Amino acid sequence: MKKPLYLALLALLALTGPAANAQGKPLIYCSDASPEGFDPGMWDSGSTNTVNTQMFDGLLGFKRPTTALTPKLATRWEISADAKSFTFKLREGVKFHSTPWFKPTRDFNADDVLFTFQRFIDPNHPFNKAFPVNFVYPQNLGLAKLIEGIDRVDDHTVRFRLRQPNVTFVANFAFAWAGIQSAEYGAQLLKAGKASQINVRPVGAGPFMFKSYAKDDVLRMLAHPGYWGGVQPTTRLVFSISREPNVRVQKIAVGECHVTAPLRDVDLTTLAGNPNVRIEKIQALNISYLGFNLKKPPTDRRDVREALDIAIDRNAIFKALFPRGDAMQAVSAFPPSIPGYNKALKNDFDPARARALLAKAGFPDGFDIDLWALPVQRPTNPNGQLMAQLIQQDWARIGVRAHIKTYEWGEYLKRANNGEHNVYMSGWSGETGDADDFLTPNLSCATNKTGVKFCNAEFEKLIDEARATPDQGRRNALYEKAQEIFKRERPWITMAHSTVYIPIRKDVVGFKMAPNGSVNFEGVYRK
Repeated sequence: MKKPLYLALLALLALTGPAANAQGKPLIYCSDASPEGFDPGMWDSGSTNTVNTQMFDGLLGFKRPTTALTPKLATRWEISADAKSFTFKLREGVKFHSTPWFKPTRDFNADDVLFTFQRFIDPNHPFNKAFPVNFVYPQNLGLAKLIEGIDRVDDHTVRFRLRQPNVTFVANFAFAWAGIQSAEYGAQLLKAGKASQINVRPVGAGPFMFKSYAKDDVLRMLAHPGYWGGVQPTTRLVFSISREPNVRVQKIAVGECHVTAPLRDVDLTTLAGNPNVRIEKIQALNISYLGFNLKKPPTDRRDVREALDIAIDRNAIFKALFPRGDAMQAVSAFPPSIPGYNKALKNDFDPARARALLAKAGFPDGFDIDLWALPVQRPTNPNGQLMAQLIQQDWARIGVRAHIKTYEWGEYLKRANNGEHNVYMSGWSGETGDADDFLTPNLSCATNKTGVKFCNAEFEKLIDEARATPDQGRRNALYEKAQEIFKRERPWITMAHSTVYIPIRKDVVGFKMAPNGSVNFEGVYRK
């Protein structure tokens, strides 16, 4: 009699373990925006990266909640002494997703790495000819200029050769945009004349795989049964898309979702007394800013940009937008916790001098200008409309008549990239804790194909030298000089660095925030 009882207890334990508990219990994330697409290299917005992180693995990842690199599809990596050669040993036995539209016939190998990255650097790649797109982050990094070649050493070894030293290069393999695509799937799409399907019917090797998507409503994913990292304890992952923060707060309060996109300060009080919700927080590596169109008059004039900057009363804006006081005013292009921050810089509020600068620039009576308000809520900008209205009032005092505009999130990004704005609200979150993670993707000349964004030869020389310099003290000095140029030229009006708050239902297990406030549901489940 003891043996059957013992076996029954074992069976009961098996059924009550994490994976069994997750059966029939979907994990629901309340997202704040729809993804722009599912081809990771094409996009660089936080909400899209969050989606693609669940379905695609890169060669490396970040060990949450730190900035430390950890192996993913590569098991180890070597960097040459001159920081110009990066060799990756690839993980064996990795399975791509098997879906109704694709059935892989082989495991992940070096061909997939080459397919993924050659699309980024070779405009004549056959897939790019069939589906010509803009790879936003690789372009902003100047990847085509930086990479001299990619070598297929053998089935499970790949080497990247650079034209110049770059001590920060290896971290790129952990970013969402570097998620590895299946070369076999790419070949299938190319043969069928359906290359664009790579952006709407994704196939990755990550912990979750695509099931269905309805724009501005819901995205459904299933656990990848062949995931190299182990079977996921959550079998169904759902992104419930709710643009309004009040809706997301209500949903998590009653258990209609289990994790949400970051909260605004004002939402914390609403959830503070809820016994079923806990609040995770991190002082994130982030910034919000107003970006100028440097090609379109009158913001092509440095005096005008400075005048608009120093006319803003940041103290008043912070009282309205950050009542808890746990955000800090941004002075430079990255937070003060990052090595190389220039502590000598400061923000000014001087309307009288702003009026004098406008007169000097030929606008004694001011001018009309478009001001684009952020259509989504972010920890560093929790209310784009309110921020725009407060700035509108400040600019009116110096004779500048701001007309507030906004668009749906995807349209907002598209129009801004096309340079239709004068001034638009944006932001950035870093993951590496390195200054280059903020400067190169946003302020290097590689980002400036159309002349809309910042490109300054003196600034470019300094950040190029810093990337090639292993000595941290020397790098810090170069970054401090680069920030002086940034503050002089004012391509941005810097606004805020913030704490990021993410509410989580108390039955959620295994969730860890990242330094940029992003989420990853690998290994996460509801008990």
